Formats: sequence, structure tokens, C-alpha cells
Amino acid sequence: MKNALLIATACLLALLSTTGASLPYPILPPLFVHGAADGFTNFLGLPPKLLFALALMVNPVGLLIGTSVLGSLSDRFGRRPLLLGTTAGAAIGHTLTAWALARGSYPLFLLARFGTGLLEGQSAIVRAMLAERLQGPIRNHALSWLNGALTLGWLFGPLLAGFTVGFGVTVPFYIAAAALALGALLVLLALERRPQAAGPSWWRVARERHAFNLLRHPGLRTLFGVQLAYTCGVTAFYEFYPLWLVEVGHYGARSIALVNVAMCALMSFSALFAGRQSSAEPLGRAACLAGGVALAIASLGAGHLWIGIAGIMAFGLPHAFYNAVVQAWAADRFGAGHGQGAVMGLLSTTFCLANILMAAAGAVLTLFDTRLVLVLGALLTAWAATRMRAWSRESLPAAAPQAE
Repeated sequence: MKNALLIATACLLALLSTTGASLPYPILPPLFVHGAADGFTNFLGLPPKLLFALALMVNPVGLLIGTSVLGSLSDRFGRRPLLLGTTAGAAIGHTLTAWALARGSYPLFLLARFGTGLLEGQSAIVRAMLAERLQGPIRNHALSWLNGALTLGWLFGPLLAGFTVGFGVTVPFYIAAAALALGALLVLLALERRPQAAGPSWWRVARERHAFNLLRHPGLRTLFGVQLAYTCGVTAFYEFYPLWLVEVGHYGARSIALVNVAMCALMSFSALFAGRQSSAEPLGRAACLAGGVALAIASLGAGHLWIGIAGIMAFGLPHAFYNAVVQAWAADRFGAGHGQGAVMGLLSTTFCLANILMAAAGAVLTLFDTRLVLVLGALLTAWAATRMRAWSRESLPAAAPQAE
């Protein structure tokens, strides 16, 4: 019963986190492509597509900073207080986002999305909470279910936006803020208070134990490089397939939401089974799955609507299994030596960095053709699959504990 409550709490927080993060995906493309020319969509006279890419990029910048330190801070100060603060703060961030949209203030929108991303880096905390308190097959299943909850957030966020934006563009963000406030209440009730041991200040922990410090170790450097290439492809897909649907299929927010529902439903269903034990070597299995993801992303490069939609649908299956395999393997391989919070923070940070890189690349490439950034993402994911296959045949360096 205790494990069930722990897993349920972690999954709900993950669901609420990504629901809010994914809200703008079906709202922003039609707004910047077909919306009225005003101070929001033509800020400083800049091209709307460039403003769209910047609006996508600012939230991952906050996530990058948050995920790089929140996991380590929770190792030092405890999961409960960090989860309380970040969940409540993210609720405030969504409220400010809604206010910015209501006022038509592009700078305030960027600031609010940055602050929300900074606090939504809590996925590293909940992953670490499961990785340290659970062992064996139940941990693998729990991490897989957590990935499923994160994926469901990518489903519910666009779905919520698509079906409530008709009541006002701010409504989805107010709903997300209310849901996160309820999430903070759940943390308060479900997680016990634990005494804090004496140790360094939060500033010292953030400065000296952030996730990038792990890159001093060879095995974690290799993992970072492979994971960065893989997630660059994934984030290129997440960020720009809605814009691709607008340009190729002339889809609106509701139609984009429906396509996203079908993709995420398959991904979430796959995640229910992705944590099962397998006799296959983990890295070799992950390489095959990454290859399948690369093919799905590349299908959008053809520019044919139904081929692309088939690729969008297919994307979720290998991606769900890849996440379960790599996260469980990383927890087993590196968690004991470096702290589960720091290791899971590195994985989350890699995803955030990929968001920033591909949003920046898309800001340029979409001025020529949106398909270019999607093809680039497919190539990077294919390289990750090839490198992971080679890595699975190498002898991985032992992970030495990080010096205090």
C-alpha cells in the first residue's frame, strides 16, 4: 500500500507537470501563423515564425536550469519540500502566462514561461524518489509508469488546450494552475516530513552538485552525448510537428489536439508494459528502439499529410520503450555512486538542452521549410541509435562516486 501511494503520487505530479508544459503546443502555431498581426505575434516587427520558435525555446531554458539543480537539491534537502515549492510555484507561473496572453504582452509571456519551466524541472525529483525507495522489478515498472504519466501529460495538455481555448485563450492556463495547486496539496498530505541532516547550503549544492558535474565521468559523458542526440530528434518532433500539421494539413488547435491524443494514447498504453524485464542487452535494445523513432520522425520529411500522420502515430511505441530501458539502466548503473537525484537530473537536463537547441535550429530552418528541422532531428536520432549500438559492444568504464 505504501509503495502504491508513492507511485501514484509521483505519477500524478508528473502528469500535472507535463500537462502544463504542453499546453501552448496546439495554441501557438495557429496564433502565429494565422493570427491577427498585433504586438504579440509581431513583437518588434520580427517574423512570426521566429517569435513562435522563441516562445517554444524559453520554457526549456528554464527547465534546463531547474533540472540541472533540483535533483541534487532534493538529495540534500529532501524530496517533500522541493516538490511542494516547485509545484506551487509552477501554478503561479501558469497564472502569469494567462495574464500575459490576456494583455497581449509577448515579453511577459516569455518571462512567465521561463519561470514555469524553471520550476517544472521536478521530474528529476520524482524519478529520484522512485529510484531510491523502490528496488528490483517494481522500480522498473514504476519508472515506466512514471514515463507513461509524463506522456499522458503531453496528451492531456494539448487536448485541454484544444477543447477549452474556444472559451478564451487564457482558460487552459488557469485550469493548469488550479490542477498544480491541487498537486501541491497532495504532496503536503501524501509525503511524510523527514528531518534534514546538516550539510552545505542550497547555493553550494546548486553550484557544486549540479547535473553537469557528472560529465567528469567517462560513462556519464557518453550517456549524455548519446541521449542529447536522441532527444534532439524527439524535441524537434514535439516542437514542430504541430507547425507541420498547420502548414501541410491546414489544421487548427482542435485538430492538432486530436492527432496528439492518438499519438500519446499509444505511447501511454505502451508505457504500461515497457518496464517488463527482458533478457536482451539494454543498450542494444535501446539502439533498435531509437532507430524506430528516427524512422517515425523522418516520415514527416516527405511532406505528405497521411504519411506524416502515420509517422506521428507510430512514434509513441518505440519512444515509450526506449525511455523505460534507458532510465532503468542508468539508475542501476550510476545511481548508487552519484545519487539518484543527480543522475535523473542529468537525463532530464539533457532533454531540456535538446529543446533549446532544436528550438534555436527551428527558428532558422522553419524560415525556409519546416521539414528541414524534422529531417535534422531524424538524422540525429539515427546517429544516437548507431552510437548506442556501438557502445553496447564496448566495455563501459566503472562509475566512481563523486567526491564531496
